[in-house]
Amino acid sequence: MAQLPTIAFASSPAPQSGSVIVLAGDGGALSAEGRAADGSGALRRASGVAEFSGKFGAVLELIAPVENGPDRLIAIGTGKADALNDHAWLKLGGVAGSQLRKGAKISIVASVEGVDVSAEDAAQLAAGILLRAYSFDKYKTRKDEGEKADGAKSGEAASVTIHVSDAAAAERAFAAVRAVAEGVHLARDLVNEPANHLGPLELSGHAEALREFGVEVEVLTEEEMHELGMGALLGVSRGSTQPGRLAVMQWKGGGDEKPVAFVGKGVVFDTGGNSMKPAAGMEDMKGDMGGAAAVLGLMRALAGRKAKANVVGVIGCVENMVSGDAQRPGDIVSSMSGQTIEVLNTDAEGRLVLADALWYTNDRFQPQLMIDLATLTGAILVALGQLHAGLFSNDDELAQRLTAAGLATDERVWRMPMGPDYDKLIDSKNADMKNIGGRYGGSITAAQFLKRFVKDTPWAHLDIAGTAMGSPSNEINQSWGSGFGVRLLDRFVADNYETAKNTA
Repeated sequence: MAQLPTIAFASSPAPQSGSVIVLAGDGGALSAEGRAADGSGALRRASGVAEFSGKFGAVLELIAPVENGPDRLIAIGTGKADALNDHAWLKLGGVAGSQLRKGAKISIVASVEGVDVSAEDAAQLAAGILLRAYSFDKYKTRKDEGEKADGAKSGEAASVTIHVSDAAAAERAFAAVRAVAEGVHLARDLVNEPANHLGPLELSGHAEALREFGVEVEVLTEEEMHELGMGALLGVSRGSTQPGRLAVMQWKGGGDEKPVAFVGKGVVFDTGGNSMKPAAGMEDMKGDMGGAAAVLGLMRALAGRKAKANVVGVIGCVENMVSGDAQRPGDIVSSMSGQTIEVLNTDAEGRLVLADALWYTNDRFQPQLMIDLATLTGAILVALGQLHAGLFSNDDELAQRLTAAGLATDERVWRMPMGPDYDKLIDSKNADMKNIGGRYGGSITAAQFLKRFVKDTPWAHLDIAGTAMGSPSNEINQSWGSGFGVRLLDRFVADNYETAKNTA
């Protein structure tokens, strides 16, 4: 992977050399610290000429503005002060990250006129830099060569120093948000990996690697899943030469509290099986494990910041292929719940994997709630595009908490309808249910299918087909795999289920 910048915090004024970034408030105003960094006033004079007004995310760059001053002087607009929330600081960090050159040393003056910039704000700024710096170049044999204009070699990581009023407090705050950023990076890596390098065994292996951070991990083999009666999940895995796995992760940071549980669809590649997909665009199906990637990234984030919560993560790891042993349209399989499923379309396989994973999670752990994530349906893209994930739930309070976390992190969700009339569409004449409900409302009938495997446990389903892969680039993500869901669910846990917060 590309080298990420090193980030440090300092309380001293920014140096008058190298590359310096200052933050310009509404109208282009600089704080006292920003004016000191501007020194001769070259940036303020250029602001007038360029009509730079400090609009959020706008950039004004000066190269060698004076003879004895910074090599580069950059102003980034922060917009209106009352709009500077956590996510705004994260995005500002992303904009700052877009100005980094490999190997360069850069100073950022984290000060805004009329704003009390907190340690937490500075930490979010730093996290935004890390998120923006991510790129997936693991398999490129030719890297950029030579030297950049500032004399730094292109293979070196950039070095960033953020100047704040309380550097020690910012450093402490950054430790937690850095762990979340690292969880996002893990999820992006997994979604970006090609399927010939990330099969079911490799995906479950990434769960096992979390033991390093204190996560308890078990991996169930196909034999063990067969003994448990997981015919729905194993039916999907039948067509592949690679065996399926169920990875079970536990983070125990919340004392005696019942856990909250997250379940991810981990289809490492989806041909559609015998109901085969068209060739055009099938290469994107390496990302059909985006739900599992989000759960892995979340567990990495929670463990990394030592979350005071009990959390279970379960991922079903399979490959949906075509072979002489692959399941056929019309096959009937028996799930762990005992309910039978008529498989009318082998390309509606993710819900079969989740059916057994959800039932297992609920039956074993009796969690407070369950949330599953899956790149489940193309229908959700038609309904919501790529800016919202579809939210389906049997519990209004849970849905509201997820919505609030989505607004706070800008990983937005939109609640979709459910109900008995939709549920009837998946009734089968030959089994307890069928795995598709017809052309209309495809994302809804998929959710209705999953609901049959959660009993009365508060549950939410996030259809992330439009947001986990190929989503639009933004200030903090330039990658095909976005890592969607990690920040959303980390915030959801932090705001609602950490014991230290709930007893304060």
